[in-house]
Amino acid sequence: MTAPAPARRVVPARVRIMGWMLLLMAVVLVTVTVVTRTLLMQKVDADVTAALEQEAGELTRVARAGVDRATQQPFRNVRELLFNHLHRQHPDDDEVIVGWVSSGEVLAQDRVEPFRLADRPDVLDPILSSPATSGSVPTDAGEMRWIKVEVSGPVGDRGAFVVGYFVDRDRVDIDATIQTLLVVSVVGLLLAALAAWVVAGQILTPVRLIRRAAAEITERDLTQRIPVAGRDDIAALAAQFNAMLDRLEQAFGTQRQFVDDASHELRTPITIVRGHLELMGDDPAERADVVRLCTDELDRMSRIVADLLVLATAERPDFVQPAPVEVTELTSDIYAKCRALGDRDWRLPAIGEGVASLDQQRVTQAMVQLAQNAVQHTGPGAEIQVASTVSDDNLSFWVADRGPGIPPADADKIFGRFTRGSTNGAATHRPGAGLGLAIVQAIAEAHNGTVSLHQTPGGGATFLLTLPSR
Repeated sequence: MTAPAPARRVVPARVRIMGWMLLLMAVVLVTVTVVTRTLLMQKVDADVTAALEQEAGELTRVARAGVDRATQQPFRNVRELLFNHLHRQHPDDDEVIVGWVSSGEVLAQDRVEPFRLADRPDVLDPILSSPATSGSVPTDAGEMRWIKVEVSGPVGDRGAFVVGYFVDRDRVDIDATIQTLLVVSVVGLLLAALAAWVVAGQILTPVRLIRRAAAEITERDLTQRIPVAGRDDIAALAAQFNAMLDRLEQAFGTQRQFVDDASHELRTPITIVRGHLELMGDDPAERADVVRLCTDELDRMSRIVADLLVLATAERPDFVQPAPVEVTELTSDIYAKCRALGDRDWRLPAIGEGVASLDQQRVTQAMVQLAQNAVQHTGPGAEIQVASTVSDDNLSFWVADRGPGIPPADADKIFGRFTRGSTNGAATHRPGAGLGLAIVQAIAEAHNGTVSLHQTPGGGATFLLTLPSR
């Protein structure tokens, strides 16, 4: 038997958002730190190079002129040139300047230097003997960048001017700055983590509410809704979720209504059929009567189920399929179908003209149902009117009869399911399931219209179906 796979560990979205945000910030901060250090180090190198070249350039100009600026007399030898120039310099704390003459003498300023180059032949001699004019050498005080200018005097003597710069102190300052930047970055990351946790929690609040509501939703409780605040995508998601719950609640409500209505209305005919079948004897005439009664009840159940299915589908968006229809032609067709319902004095007092957008079959179904009700509440030869009119915005159909009418007490409830109004003693009335007017109202509402009851002048009932003409 295969062992069940271990459950995957779910990482909350809030943690993932915070993690990705911190990772992005960390990458940015590390990149900024590395680039900043690189640029600062390059700037130090460039500044050191510029300082060394400046010192070398000054000596080159003095040697080229060959004149003491204080006395305006020519230098007598290299030593005098180097000595004069050396003691006019003001080196930085990290800078050392020495002069060397071919006699072996090393000239240096009388000052405390970070590294006395004149006293370190192990460092100075390789520089003097090197064919290069610049370079770098390690020392006890750190790396020293140097530049060398060789000069010759009027008596054939030679010398060299060496300038050294210790760069480690500047680099230490840069490293201290970078360390401070790293500490600030870490603190910034911590603050960003806290801010990301709070902000992500606020943003994901509707999502958590949706998850919690989805976990609590059952077929019997669809009342949970998510508070919608703001205009972002999360708020739109919450609004769509609420709309979905509205549709589900409506669908489940329709389903429950269908089941309740079916069980309520089908219980009686089923009981009648079962009772007669259980008590049916062997007499052929009795059997024929039972079969006829059972067939009639089964037909009634079939009509009830068909009507309930119509009402159940009335909640669907495709219950009606509007299309342009000629009102005159539709009215004529409805009138022709209604005349076949019974021996009545059918009248067509008005016919609307124009084109309306509606579902022809559903409107016909509603009008025939209203006409059928009129036939059931009137006797042979009674007058029934079927008509239509068109106004600027509305299309109206109506069915008016001269029957006993409907009591005012029943006017507000006759459009409910399984509601039967009083017949006022109509002899031809056959009680139905009470779904006809509910279907008419569903068709009217699906067209964004209304159906209403009015008293016919002189007695009777008039049902008015009003629909938008566009």
